[in-house]
Amino acid sequence: MHPAAMIDPSSHDLAAPNSAPLATPDPAPSAPAAELPFDASALEPWLRAHLPGFAGPLQIEKFPGGQSNPTYRLRTPQHDWVLRSKPGPAAKLLPSAHAIEREFRLMRALADTAVPVPRMELLCADEAVIGRAFYLMEYVPGRILWEQALPGLSAAQRRAHYLEMNRVLAALHRVDVQAVGLADYGKPGNYFERQIARWSKQYQASVTQPIPAMERLIDWLPRHIPALARDDSRVCVVHGDFRLDNLVFHPEQAQVLAVLDWELSTLGHPLADFSYHCMAWHIEPGQFRGIAGLDLQALGIPSEREYIERYCASTGFYDPEALQQDWNFFLAYNLFRLAAILQGIAKRVEAGTASSAQARQSGAGARPLAELAWSFAQRAA
Repeated sequence: MHPAAMIDPSSHDLAAPNSAPLATPDPAPSAPAAELPFDASALEPWLRAHLPGFAGPLQIEKFPGGQSNPTYRLRTPQHDWVLRSKPGPAAKLLPSAHAIEREFRLMRALADTAVPVPRMELLCADEAVIGRAFYLMEYVPGRILWEQALPGLSAAQRRAHYLEMNRVLAALHRVDVQAVGLADYGKPGNYFERQIARWSKQYQASVTQPIPAMERLIDWLPRHIPALARDDSRVCVVHGDFRLDNLVFHPEQAQVLAVLDWELSTLGHPLADFSYHCMAWHIEPGQFRGIAGLDLQALGIPSEREYIERYCASTGFYDPEALQQDWNFFLAYNLFRLAAILQGIAKRVEAGTASSAQARQSGAGARPLAELAWSFAQRAA
């Protein structure tokens, strides 16, 4: 899922839009084969031939939302699975986009680690089978929690859910990429430099109306990368979009059963991933579903300072005091990155290729996020 989906609850792969906070993810009713955008009649015999124990009849239901890689629930009397595919042949795909093969490889590599992921079953790269490449994974029933403030939970439960998120992200960053066969999963070195250059180009190619804060950030960020961000000794798997509603929680417990949406994963710097996750503490709930301004103590949600300390203790990578000194840079970087993404949406709105009210609202968020990013940059100077 694209990072801009953090402001779009309807775009999640495995949950219905506007679902209740504790609702079990559920797709749309089963669609007739003629209404599915791929050759459903070819899928069942292929599964019978390749998936041990498979027996029909097969029902196919599309998970709702605006995800870039369409996702479906496959039901049989014995088992349920999830099928995730590339978009149809009519979609214009960038070379590195919609790389479901990478998602499949990554989640299979993480299967025996402390990172909870769905079990990967099959990958079909042959588009001749159903008209597009796809993979099959287990269906993980549980809760998708949309609201960062976790309404409906007690203070103790909120705290437990937040600490569980922290634990899982720390576990991901501790994965030995060599040991799990992912040493070539991304480019080594200069992660922040490459990312700043990438998103600067993205913004400059998408300008509709100039945003002075973005121009200042494009100049400021590469000249103020702190030593912690230049340290490439802790290359790890970064999720790229690690947040509350990309997790499936246990139906009753504060336990993450599966981390979803690995589309933006690569090898990179752990602090890029962790500080992105922590943006919620600085974003207003009404705009981008953050928790800034809420009474966190009353809610039972850890303060950002405690959350940072917990992550540092779990990974053993950083001293929290040293990290705190550079924290404004990391926040400025992530808000800049998100503003560049939203500016791309604004450009598509202008071009008429993204005309929904939701897209317009998302695109309009580029300027305030850029200004918030610049405020953090000024504090870091």
